[in-house]
Amino acid sequence: MSHIYKVIGLMSGTSLDGIDVAMIETDGQGIVRPDAAAFFPYDTAFRDEMRNCLGNPSGTQDPKVREAEIALTKKHAEAVRDFLETYDINPKQIDLIGFHGQTIWHNPEAKQTIQIGDGKLLATQTRIDVVNDFRTADVQAGGQGAPLVPLYHRALAHDLPKPVAIINIGGVSNVTWIGSEGDDQIFAFDLGPGNALIDDWVSRQAGLSCDKNGKLAAAGKVDQVQVAAFLSHPYFQKEPPKSLDRDAFADFAPKECSTEDGAATLTMMTVRAVVHGLTQMPLPAQTLYVTGGGRHNKTMMAWLAQESGLSVQSVDALGWDGDAMEAQAFAYLAVRSHSGLPLSVPGTTSVPAPMTGGRYHKAKN
Repeated sequence: MSHIYKVIGLMSGTSLDGIDVAMIETDGQGIVRPDAAAFFPYDTAFRDEMRNCLGNPSGTQDPKVREAEIALTKKHAEAVRDFLETYDINPKQIDLIGFHGQTIWHNPEAKQTIQIGDGKLLATQTRIDVVNDFRTADVQAGGQGAPLVPLYHRALAHDLPKPVAIINIGGVSNVTWIGSEGDDQIFAFDLGPGNALIDDWVSRQAGLSCDKNGKLAAAGKVDQVQVAAFLSHPYFQKEPPKSLDRDAFADFAPKECSTEDGAATLTMMTVRAVVHGLTQMPLPAQTLYVTGGGRHNKTMMAWLAQESGLSVQSVDALGWDGDAMEAQAFAYLAVRSHSGLPLSVPGTTSVPAPMTGGRYHKAKN
């Protein structure tokens, strides 16, 4: 019988809103039992500090990025302590932490991906063993290094009718397509922008962190010319698997229009990128299950159903926690890393062969 680990996963996504903390019990294979989850928001000043690190290929060689990395790691340690205290969990009950860190640079064609976050420091501060740096091995082997959540999606979707498509709309949007069993029956790639450009737009225009429920987009008018120009981007002609940097489409941010029209145009860009991605899947899925922050955007969900002609549902309809899934996934991947199991396969990142990864940091008690 395989060993069941009690693991905490930590995720700070490209939307830079804060830290998702989730606990699961898993063997890193077919057994997954999700448990408690919580969210710890970043304050505006820290979000700005993180934003200033984005797009910096120097990584922690830059003293400012290293300073931000230490601050980020300490915030994650604090989130773990608060989480354990809230749920009255003894840290000694936790076998492992999966620590994603913050992606600041992603250029797999140049074999580069940088997630800041000091795994050794986190292990010292929490006194729990840590696995981090999940993407580097895949990228060094010629893979895209993203998305990494698909193998967790497959474990969760074990009993669902196939084929099924799970769309994650976070800062960037990506898809996991699952056929029958086997590594050749899973296919994943980044679809296009998710919420990041919308969040950046409403932050600049109206001082808001997001377009809550898609209200601004619903009140705006879509610039179809701009959406058509966006869809002519070479990325959409590339064959998957493929992956994106958070700001790959930043040039398509509206220049001069109302806050509402800009939100509407950017929301339609996200929707059309997803719909285009559906044409690149091996077989059509009848239902789209949506996870990530985008599923809370009522306008985005309605337009996605309208533009795709498919049934579009939140993963919450399956009893999954769509806010915690990425954090849960990195808990699951931490166990796979610790057990030497693959974190990615050719169909998920185009890595040449199934690939493990991650760096393990033993806590000193």
